[in-house]
Amino acid sequence: MNKATAEIYLDVLRPRENGQCAVKVKITHNRKRKYIGIGIHLTKAEFEKAMQHAGNGKRKTLEQKQTYDAIIYHLNKAQQVINGLKIFTFDSFEQAFFENRNIADSVSFAFDKYIDYLRSNKRISTAESYNGARNSLESFKKKITFAEITPNLLRKYENWMLESGRSITTVGIYLRSLRAIYNQQGIDSSIYPFGEKGGKYSIPTGKNVKKALTVEEVAKIYNHEVPVNTTKEMARDYWMFLYLSNGMNVKDFCWLKWSNIEGDMLTYIREKTKRKSESTHIKVSLKPETLKIINKWGQPSMVKDAFIFPYIKTEMTSEQQYKTVKQLTKTINKYMKKIAHELGIDKEITTYFARHSFATVLKRSGATTEMISELLGHSSVLVTKNYLDSFEDDKIKEQTNVLTLGFSQAN
Repeated sequence: MNKATAEIYLDVLRPRENGQCAVKVKITHNRKRKYIGIGIHLTKAEFEKAMQHAGNGKRKTLEQKQTYDAIIYHLNKAQQVINGLKIFTFDSFEQAFFENRNIADSVSFAFDKYIDYLRSNKRISTAESYNGARNSLESFKKKITFAEITPNLLRKYENWMLESGRSITTVGIYLRSLRAIYNQQGIDSSIYPFGEKGGKYSIPTGKNVKKALTVEEVAKIYNHEVPVNTTKEMARDYWMFLYLSNGMNVKDFCWLKWSNIEGDMLTYIREKTKRKSESTHIKVSLKPETLKIINKWGQPSMVKDAFIFPYIKTEMTSEQQYKTVKQLTKTINKYMKKIAHELGIDKEITTYFARHSFATVLKRSGATTEMISELLGHSSVLVTKNYLDSFEDDKIKEQTNVLTLGFSQAN
């Protein structure tokens, strides 16, 4: 009985509309053949350049090397499967070869499976973020497979995103989602596309844009006169509540219950950390201004387990809760931008500004980073330091001004 053999084959008989053909592993045994798709598509010219041997002054591009490595990975895997089978059959070969099936599977399909998992666990916000990444990748390249995820393709995707007007921050968010999905597949590390060295793709990080107000600007907002009992007044008061409550986010605001208040202290667990084994209790000192907002906009109840503010209902689905929080956030942001314009504050104030402003104002007052980290409920002081980066830059500039004292007089 002849031993089975494996070789690479370009299926030129069934090209796509763009001229690309499927690269396959051809398995031959007893004059019978089986062709296994590996999720890579190339034109005949691209295939020949990727597979050509070095020499005669010809050098492969980085993209061609990465494509070659991915193809050879599948060829070597096929040969290893053949060598490991005591009795060869095409069925037993396919079963062993596709143990790690997602190497040739749809990226969108893998995203969908994980998005379904997130939704079933009521992590709607995270599911929406992953769905955005999925749709963006599908728009960039239809029916993309994991085998096609190479450093070069990731760079092309980044450029495509930026040329489409998306921010570098969004690029980073989407690609971190893709990396998380990729890591779930258990694909061989030899073709892993992400990394800092060796021609791998490094996910960009967004520039740290200042999102903090000065204490003087916050005071202007608090004292700004707006029409009574209007959505605008409510938005201003809610923003102030978030600021005074350790930079609370809108989701946690909506989920606050009367049981969270004990005297002049409010204690709660951030919704985003409730699934973690060690959830941190955040303590908020309720100021007279905070209590005034609760009394004005809260819904009184004798039931301790009742929500303070009238947004979340126990009968709501997770999707309805998510949409409610998202809509309230949009409303607050809409009116806060109007208020900023009226006050001459040249910043696009959002609910996120409340969190950064809380941290920065405390830091400027002399509070330690460790204390601020605890009040924010951060998992690490390093996260808090990122919030305070812009403040530190300002402080460096201010403190080093002493180096040039007297220069203008000297000139």
